[in-house]
Amino acid sequence: MSSQLPTPVTIVGAGLGGLTLARVLHVHGIASVVYEADASPAARAQGGMLDIHDYNGQAALAAAGLADEFRAIVLPGRESMRVMDPDGTVRFDRADDGTGGSPEAQRGALRQMLLDSLPPETVKWGHRLSAVRPLGAGRHEVTFTGGTVAATDLLVGADGAWSRVRPLLSDATPAYAGNGSFETFLLDADRRHPATARAVGGGSLFVFDRTAGKVFLAHRESNGNLHAYLWLARPAQWFATADPAAEVSGWAPELAALITSSDTEPVHRLHHTLPPDHRWPRVPGVTLLGDAAHLQPPNGEGANLAMQDAAELGTAIAAHAGDVEAALAAYERDMFPRSAAAAAAGADMLDLLLGPDGAENLLATFAGS
Repeated sequence: MSSQLPTPVTIVGAGLGGLTLARVLHVHGIASVVYEADASPAARAQGGMLDIHDYNGQAALAAAGLADEFRAIVLPGRESMRVMDPDGTVRFDRADDGTGGSPEAQRGALRQMLLDSLPPETVKWGHRLSAVRPLGAGRHEVTFTGGTVAATDLLVGADGAWSRVRPLLSDATPAYAGNGSFETFLLDADRRHPATARAVGGGSLFVFDRTAGKVFLAHRESNGNLHAYLWLARPAQWFATADPAAEVSGWAPELAALITSSDTEPVHRLHHTLPPDHRWPRVPGVTLLGDAAHLQPPNGEGANLAMQDAAELGTAIAAHAGDVEAALAAYERDMFPRSAAAAAAGADMLDLLLGPDGAENLLATFAGS
């Protein structure tokens, strides 16, 4: 039980943001409970590589006391970057010299690191939020499928794009962002697809075909696996019947293989967004973090911002000695403009990449970095 709050902080969602918040609170001696819809940590795949930035994600992990643990799961060499044309011509090739500020780690390893840092009873698996209602005076009652009911003095929605906590604060709902992606994997690629493995290199590969609204990205993950995303700006209904192989027709075989030889069925994902300046009036006893607060299409910042939100919220709760409203007001005052600026920058970058001059725009960005 927290020494500062009558009840443990209630966190809905055991993603990176929710777990980082729980860990920061734990460091400060503040109790929390995390309710997660998944039945277990292994219930579903946890996504691919994440570049964790020194100015937000790494700072959050330092606040959580996990800087050394993070370094232990970083995959070396993954900050290398390559840009190619569809015919295999290399336009840009930068090796990872170890001085970059955004080392890469597997999302699953990062999540497990956070889970391992918490008391085992912190996360309640198999608890999907079904209802929440205000009780007055900043308190809320949360009900989960299966019948669990809890009352809390501080409720945090860390439950992602389709947050069930968000309606307490805002009537905003995610809208289609105008683009989506096909996701594929080549497993054990160094042995089974050596030409493709060589093309991707040690880190990330971008391929541009000068068709507006199309960009291809591949990552080298652990165990020689290659994880690829074909991003396309198309109407939402187009993805349901589209053939991703047709989008790489005529490409160099070693590049096309990232789609045509996938070891998994290509999965299409529509990208959604909340308004870039999404905010809400202060509602007693409840707040949001991560995608629940500021969902944007993939832009390299989502996980970093979620962890930064969590660290700053946890630090604010600790700093305000049981004054929940002061803590939430301080957190939201800084989070709103920060997330709006990140959303605007991310949207600008996607516009540049998905335009007909995407390769030149990216090369110019690299040249200036």
